[in-house]
Amino acid sequence: MTRSVRLGLISEGTNTWPLYVAQSTGLFVLEEVDVAVTVTGSSVKQQQELLNGHFDVGFQQADHVIRAVERGADLFIVMPHGHAPDLSLVAAPGTADIDTLRGRTIAVDGARTGYALLLRCLLKQHGLADADIVFQEFGGSLERYQALKSGAAAASLLNPPFDANLASDGYPVLARMAECFPTYPGSVMAARRSWARSHEQAVLAFIRAYDAAYAWLQDSANHEEALSLLPSQLDIAPEAARQALQHYSQHARPQLSAEGLQQVIDIVWEAEGYLTPKRAPEHYMDLSYMQHAHDE
Repeated sequence: MTRSVRLGLISEGTNTWPLYVAQSTGLFVLEEVDVAVTVTGSSVKQQQELLNGHFDVGFQQADHVIRAVERGADLFIVMPHGHAPDLSLVAAPGTADIDTLRGRTIAVDGARTGYALLLRCLLKQHGLADADIVFQEFGGSLERYQALKSGAAAASLLNPPFDANLASDGYPVLARMAECFPTYPGSVMAARRSWARSHEQAVLAFIRAYDAAYAWLQDSANHEEALSLLPSQLDIAPEAARQALQHYSQHARPQLSAEGLQQVIDIVWEAEGYLTPKRAPEHYMDLSYMQHAHDE
């Protein structure tokens, strides 16, 4: 019996490569799961559609889940999706350093969500307060990339291939977030607890297919085929694609620890000014589905 899963993405990039593999090599079919993918271009829209039941699962940042749960949502983290933030702070040509961003516009997805929170921490380390920067919401990676190309923004956090493409065109990379915050969690897969309980086999099938896709990417025998699977809309340079594939080869499947999620909780509490006691990381995640997926 084929199970259906509706997946919501904020944007695409090399971090969704396992998804392309699972779709193209028949791994979803093998697990008898039909995955319908929608790219929203907005974290706000993606989460709203997840909450109202139009999506079953979504790839997003952990702070989105924490904030939604604190507002009464039935969300939880099912599995880690990405490594430490594979994002670069890219600026307009001629920008010397982070200090020179004072008073200029930075393109973000959500001004106080996702990696914008981490960006604020980085800017604060360089002496730039919130009032020193204009944060403007443009949407997902593609939209922020276009904002830099058009001159509508002076800088933005971008994931591959958008950061590499701009760098090759002379846009300076001011910081790499994985180097600045190496233990901060990457993106996660979230779902509604009520849906996951009633569709457990679909969840487990999705996880098995995704894990198999990650392993497939790590096998050097598949690398040439893997490079052909990146969708054309990514517009990625061949060398950037090979570097991204090398990253998969050198890194094990992403993990999420309670300690890592605690960093996100701390940042959310500070950003939102919550006065209630912080909940334990386990309140927002249940990684037992990952274990059960391979126990069957």
